[in-house]
Amino acid sequence: MTVTPTAPLSQTALLIELEPVVAGNLDRHLRAAKEWFPHEYVPWGEGRTFDGILDGEAWQPEDSIVPEVARTALVVNLLTEDNLPSYHHQIATLFGRDGAWGTWVHRWTAEEGRHGTAIRDYLTVTRAVDPVALERARMTHMSAGYDNPHDDEVLHSLAYVSFQELATRISHRNTGRVTGDPRCEQLLARIAADENLHMVFYRNLLGAAFELAPSQAMRAVADVVADFQMPGNGIEGFARKSVAIALAGIYDLRQHRDDVLMPVLRQWDVWNVTGLDADGEAAREELAAQLDGLDRAAARFEEKRDARLARLARA
Repeated sequence: MTVTPTAPLSQTALLIELEPVVAGNLDRHLRAAKEWFPHEYVPWGEGRTFDGILDGEAWQPEDSIVPEVARTALVVNLLTEDNLPSYHHQIATLFGRDGAWGTWVHRWTAEEGRHGTAIRDYLTVTRAVDPVALERARMTHMSAGYDNPHDDEVLHSLAYVSFQELATRISHRNTGRVTGDPRCEQLLARIAADENLHMVFYRNLLGAAFELAPSQAMRAVADVVADFQMPGNGIEGFARKSVAIALAGIYDLRQHRDDVLMPVLRQWDVWNVTGLDADGEAAREELAAQLDGLDRAAARFEEKRDARLARLARA
């Protein structure tokens, strides 16, 4: 479809124009979403009282069969989910609480809240993590809240969550595989299925925005790819934890580029979008350069990781 460049739409106009798309995708989401219950995924019979006011057994690392790097990833995933109040505030402020937008905001929040409940129950019952350290980390992370650099821009926010929900899905699935616990893998696969539906919802909305305001959508995508960070980046020690997670193959630059960015960009058919103004064309060129840069950075990381693994094998 050929689109003639027009004046940029205001944030209010974008919300109004996209409302029918939200309504249609909300209906699709509700038909596709499956009801599930966190308590069914938790091995409650393994639970034991911890030390403290009930005079139970103190936690120790030997309590868990889960490898250390998997525990690190589980904690990062959980703390990310814990910041849900901040995310809800951001999207409710931006998208509003009325109509289809508001219905989606509350539905999404309810589904995401279930993820945190399930992961915390599993970790606590199986003694996979130190509960004291986990609670302190939760307090620290939630006290800082969450700051989205594009929290007042509809299309930037849609672009971000399109990528972020897919990244979260991949992180959950890969974390489950490295835990060595089929029960945890089953739980995280269930959570990942929700995240995939969320990704499709947001991806479809921005896909509609490419038809409505192609240049604004392209600029949003280029900006988000350029400064993308996972929502857990405010977690204390996040950089160190991210390196450990990347070295374990749970989530790294190659997966970010090839398994998150590229599939979504292909779905939007960004290289064939027509009707772009000068800034839209510039944004597309920036996007191509960013992807090339990520490809080179991913290759460098893979070389270093392979060399490290080879040294460990010889030791």
